Amino acid sequence: MSYAYKYIYGPLPSWRLGRSLGIDLLSQEEKICNFDCVYCQLGRVKKHTIERRIYVPVEAVIKELREMSDINIDYITFSGRGEPALAANLGEAIKAVQSIRKEPVAVITNSSLMGLDEIRKELLPANFVIAKLDACLPESLKTINRPAQGIGFGNILEGIKGFKKACQGKLALQIMFIENNKQDVDKYVCLANYIQPDEIQVNTPLRPCAVRPLAKEEILRIKDNFISACSGIRIVSVYEENAPEDVVSLSDEDTLKRRGKVK
Repeated sequence: MSYAYKYIYGPLPSWRLGRSLGIDLLSQEEKICNFDCVYCQLGRVKKHTIERRIYVPVEAVIKELREMSDINIDYITFSGRGEPALAANLGEAIKAVQSIRKEPVAVITNSSLMGLDEIRKELLPANFVIAKLDACLPESLKTINRPAQGIGFGNILEGIKGFKKACQGKLALQIMFIENNKQDVDKYVCLANYIQPDEIQVNTPLRPCAVRPLAKEEILRIKDNFISACSGIRIVSVYEENAPEDVVSLSDEDTLKRRGKVK
């Protein structure tokens, strides 16, 4: 019988991270985020905020990790029911996890706060940072990501660029393509060449949500545009990368549902 872990969940099969054990530093019943993305599988945001505070003590997360049975994990991933950088103890938590676990640590961020020096410093110890860049202009940021007041496109772009210059780990750009932005591939190519990430993840929302995904043929055409224009950058797409099939979750179904991980 699965134990109802409160702060960790999975591991889950991930097309980007293999067997990924999630950590949710927000861990509330309601979604807490500074974006309200049109494609989010968790639905509309209920707590739309840019305030950073401690929601979950690092000690509570470490306690659950220590109690966890010995299982096969490829990454320990900070994600969950909202933007992980809204947790004021994210940097502390990354280092604490690395001190007791051998697996690499990933952070999946919407990039909204990467314009802040403190956020970039907190993310630096992570082995793999996956930074969202769904918008190519201020207008598409408003229509696709629907940010909280005070979040600007320029700060996001320069924040990711600044992080790439300093990071010793791996940086990926995750771009979610939908009908609203698929015609702007050339603009995204320019942004990718400006940032120079290690990897570009061409994505479309395959989990149940309010937005229809693009067809495989469209995503592969978009991927080909990146391949031809972004020399030296690894390009992957959601339709081609295979998630591992032999993954058994430690979490109960309710925990996974609250994080949008099961139908």
